[in-house]
Amino acid sequence: MEKAVEMIQIVKRFPQVVANDHVDLTVLKGEIHAIVGENGAGKTTLMNQLYGLLRPDSGEIRIFGKKVNFRGPRDAILMGIGMVHQHFMLVNNLTVAENVVLGSETGVGPLFDLKRARKKVLELSKLYGLHVDVDAKIEDLPVGTQQRVEILKVLYRGAEILILDEPTAVLTPQETEELFETMFKLKDTGKTIIFISHKLNEVMRVSDRITVMRQGKVTGVLKKNETDPRQIARLMVGRDVVFTVEKTPARPDGVVLKVEDLHVKDYRNLEAVKGVSFEVRAGEIYAIAGVAGNGQTELVEALTGLRKPVSGKVYFLGKDITHATPRELREMGMGHIPEDRHKYGLILQFPAYYNVILGRHYRPPFANGEFLSHSKILNFAEELLNRFDVRPNNVRMLGANFSGGNQQKLVIAREVGLEPKLMVISQPTRGLDVGATEFVHRTLIQLRDSGVAILLVSMELDEVLSLADRIAVMYNGQIMGEVEPNAVSIEEIGLMMAGHRLEEIRGRVA
Repeated sequence: MEKAVEMIQIVKRFPQVVANDHVDLTVLKGEIHAIVGENGAGKTTLMNQLYGLLRPDSGEIRIFGKKVNFRGPRDAILMGIGMVHQHFMLVNNLTVAENVVLGSETGVGPLFDLKRARKKVLELSKLYGLHVDVDAKIEDLPVGTQQRVEILKVLYRGAEILILDEPTAVLTPQETEELFETMFKLKDTGKTIIFISHKLNEVMRVSDRITVMRQGKVTGVLKKNETDPRQIARLMVGRDVVFTVEKTPARPDGVVLKVEDLHVKDYRNLEAVKGVSFEVRAGEIYAIAGVAGNGQTELVEALTGLRKPVSGKVYFLGKDITHATPRELREMGMGHIPEDRHKYGLILQFPAYYNVILGRHYRPPFANGEFLSHSKILNFAEELLNRFDVRPNNVRMLGANFSGGNQQKLVIAREVGLEPKLMVISQPTRGLDVGATEFVHRTLIQLRDSGVAILLVSMELDEVLSLADRIAVMYNGQIMGEVEPNAVSIEEIGLMMAGHRLEEIRGRVA
């Protein structure tokens, strides 16, 4: 079978790290080839070299047998390579057709024939089943449709090889299914697809072959019909991984967090949370699911004292905390694992020993008046890093120098060390490999079983269904419904994520 892509002995170095260490990758024409690996394994760096965004330090790239030396993405595009990035690159106030042709305008002299270009976009849309209104503005389209526009963009430029970087990260289950159908249609027409993902069930569903990476090296190349998720995970992290979350039924106690008709505005002064109400009890995990950008971030910021609500009430153990500060909330027993561990979770320029006492650095036994007790801080940090298996176990290492998974372990260690009564957790496994994810899930279940009330906000539907005792789905700042995981289908959750209320889905009158 013809080789569409050959990357031979690729080496790419950055300061203090070898991102790609003599990597070989072969992708056959007309196949869907998955590249999987833990966070920092070198997948995106490798693809950025294939797309011309980076140049390898050594090694060789061949496209359909021809040796290439890309100076930038334009060279890659001319060779028939297109890349759909995880974060879309669209102009919101332009139409679909205008976005698709932007940068590839053709015409006579200075004149651009938009009518002709629009016709070509329509033809591509029909050919590949990428149904979209070519005259609609991007800002009016849901995320799944915006992704179709990105795919149309690369097809318009003549792409024969498509690189899809974590394409399902922001999609509902229904939108994910539509994407897979599009991928199969593209494959049927002879297109070659490179699919970067950390979701092993999706990799097993759509790929023909799988390249596994760990620490900048290829650890295996597998045929889908000759492997399983356990073998892939073992190659990713170097050990066996437990996929199922083992837990006993929850035994919820009294209400710890109560939210009543909460309204919150975002940084643009637009209403992001619109009359949300719910309760979280001791000893349960209450999860909020939904596609990113539907008010979850603003809700969490309001609950943790980082953003002032417009109206409504929040009660913590019966006390009104609607306008409490983050320090007051921590003193009361609220822990917070933020979605952005770099921005809110850690001080990257500080060593691990200081990061694990943040929030209580001013209290005994770590402080005596204005002076810190370094011996007690170091002893506490060493004990905590041991307990949570933070690697390397070096309390003097800067936060910035830990891997993503170990940075998250530092944050979790600090917050669990507070012995909280309530834990508010956002995207706890974002960017983590399967091994670190397994650790985080096990820790959350242990917290729940010890009587802690947990509010979990996650875009990972599998994670929500595995961990939660109750699930609420947010769309456009509102809760579409509240369900128990064993009494709801993925289809129902997907419809709620797309804006349908549970009562409407189940045919009841609200």
